[in-house]
Amino acid sequence: MNSETKPHPLTTWLSKQDGLIFSIYAISAAFSCYFCMYAFRKPYTAIGYAGYENLWGLDYKIALILAQLFGYTLSKFLGIKVISEMDPKWRPLALLAFIGIAELSLVAFALTPPSYGPIWLFINGLPLGMIWGLVFGFLEGRKLTEVLGAGLSASYIIASGFVKSAGRALMDWGVDDRWMPATTGVLFLLPFLLCVYLLYRLPPPNAEDEALRTKRVPMDAAARWAFLKQSAWGLILLTTLYIFLTAYRDFRDNFAAEIWAAIGYGDAPEIFTLSELPIAFTVLVTLALLVKIKDNRKAMMVVHMVMMTGCALIGGSTLLFEMGLLSGAAWMITVGLGAYLAYVPYGSMLFDRLLAALGSVGTAGFMIYVTDAFGYIGSIGINLYKNFGGGGVSWKEFFVQLSYFTSVFCTACFIGSMFYFSKQARTEN
Repeated sequence: MNSETKPHPLTTWLSKQDGLIFSIYAISAAFSCYFCMYAFRKPYTAIGYAGYENLWGLDYKIALILAQLFGYTLSKFLGIKVISEMDPKWRPLALLAFIGIAELSLVAFALTPPSYGPIWLFINGLPLGMIWGLVFGFLEGRKLTEVLGAGLSASYIIASGFVKSAGRALMDWGVDDRWMPATTGVLFLLPFLLCVYLLYRLPPPNAEDEALRTKRVPMDAAARWAFLKQSAWGLILLTTLYIFLTAYRDFRDNFAAEIWAAIGYGDAPEIFTLSELPIAFTVLVTLALLVKIKDNRKAMMVVHMVMMTGCALIGGSTLLFEMGLLSGAAWMITVGLGAYLAYVPYGSMLFDRLLAALGSVGTAGFMIYVTDAFGYIGSIGINLYKNFGGGGVSWKEFFVQLSYFTSVFCTACFIGSMFYFSKQARTEN
């Protein structure tokens, strides 16, 4: 247990707790840990960079976002191997090292001329892309993984808006916009260290967890290829739709300031946080309820239905907004809810239940990183298209068009995936 001869007293105590106490502890540690990570990733997107020169034909802010996305995407590809093979005892050290690199890159961002900004944000994204897999590794393969995963997922729904609000507040207090990202990171450094320690003291899955969700072990190259060949067509569908789903969620997140300004909320920085709170609560409650479903195949089907409902909310609310039947704020909140209902299960319960339904031994982190790696390619593509192909369209109109496409295309892919894995799970079991 955590490679120690004798378990730590906190680990021993946690192993004896009932579901409620254990869940509160694990969710608090994981939620807070990933929440703090966003302080090293997203604060710079709260700045408009209106006075900065374009770089390589790109709007300066888009250049920064793309640079970080390139690093983040490369990190996801590296994570396919790193996360799936990592021994649990190295996770805490990896978390500390990766956050340290991210913060140092933000300090360099502040110290060097603006033209070097994309270089430092590329380096910033490289380690941060693996934080999710490291944190979720402490939670997967348990009978309560839906609850724990939903709690963890709520972190990035709230965190992105919160750290942007915090960054804006720092600038209002006189912090220079070049130093604001690094300063925000420093404020969250000690809480992050504490959360890593608390995660480190979690006991591993017990015998009951393994019986219900299959054993979770590192996957070498042979095991990864075997699983890919077993479920290739279903994974292709899930990965393809995730490319567009990630692009949509990331566009709404990165350009929230511009979209909110276009619908009349440009002078309300608190909207970044307040608009995400009802989204996080609804997603958390909805996904946590899935723990009540004991049959893994049935749970996998229900997860697909929840994700399809999210896609329907995106398209339906956008239509109502254009018809004048939904206010701008209600529209942004509803499309956000739809996006996260469709997106969040990828990082937690979808693949955890899928492994269990197929009876496969391995780690959900492998499949999470396969889809994540390709997903962020979609985010890069949408930013390039907006800069070079859709430059004449306003932020709001571009987002409206993207909402319709995402809703229809992703719904179709979810239907195909649901039928594919439903048949495969029945055959395997």
